[in-house]
Amino acid sequence: MNQQTLSLSAWISLLSLATIWGGSFLAYSLILREVPVFTLVANRVLWASLTLWIVVLLMKLPLPSLRQCYVLFVMGFLNNAIPFSLIAWGQTHIESGLASILNGTTAIITFALASMFFKDERLTSLKSIGLILAFIGVCIIIGLDALSNFNLRSLAQLSLILACFSYASAAIWARSNLKGVNPITAATGMLTSASIIMVPLALMIDGKPSYNLHITTISSMIFLSLPATAFAYLLYYRSLNLAGSANLSLVTLLVPPMAVLWGSIVLDERLLPSAYLGFALIALGMCFIDGRILKRKKR
Repeated sequence: MNQQTLSLSAWISLLSLATIWGGSFLAYSLILREVPVFTLVANRVLWASLTLWIVVLLMKLPLPSLRQCYVLFVMGFLNNAIPFSLIAWGQTHIESGLASILNGTTAIITFALASMFFKDERLTSLKSIGLILAFIGVCIIIGLDALSNFNLRSLAQLSLILACFSYASAAIWARSNLKGVNPITAATGMLTSASIIMVPLALMIDGKPSYNLHITTISSMIFLSLPATAFAYLLYYRSLNLAGSANLSLVTLLVPPMAVLWGSIVLDERLLPSAYLGFALIALGMCFIDGRILKRKKR
């Protein structure tokens, strides 16, 4: 597919995915008012995995081999259990919009790690400028005072960055080891593995869950598990087919504005100007790394 043009259906898929994932940060904030972190994550991955198993069985998709199950277990740990938990804990101390902006550095960190492991991801001068701009953007968001006055808010912001490193590590692991598995089956295996990790952990740390919850909390949990996880994976692979892997990185830039919008409407969140300046630098850094806009301007 031409990387410079997107069809209407591709744009609709990308915008839908960004809207859903942007809403997931709002859902976190609403759920965490009543539900502990590990219980939230356990519910998210458990119900999403069960939903995807229905899809796998209905579509009669091939099941992974024993070795592939091991690879998917590591993926579930790196791509679901760790980052979901870090994001959830982080959002107990920072705004949902700010969390989404920090989470937007995933693509940048993934590229930085990939350039160390894969020869075809070499670090050019333009891409180096992109990484520097993105790093400055993250520093502006977190704030220089975080180093001198380190507190829970600073730690929460760092937990979002660690979540991005976990996502990036999962991408490196998948590229190196995950081959020959249907994408939907892979997503199902990841979430199942994460459930095997998170459900016992939640019971051990948070205790027996209570479902005597406010209707807003229950609705948010359903949204987080089904549309924002199970359905989002299906939409992700559809968007990948329609837009291509290069254009799919646009979602990273579209999610934070959606999350900020949801947070401002529902939670009346107001972010500092530094958050928007930092996001602008991260977005500019992604443009340098992607390179297509600069190449088009050069032409």
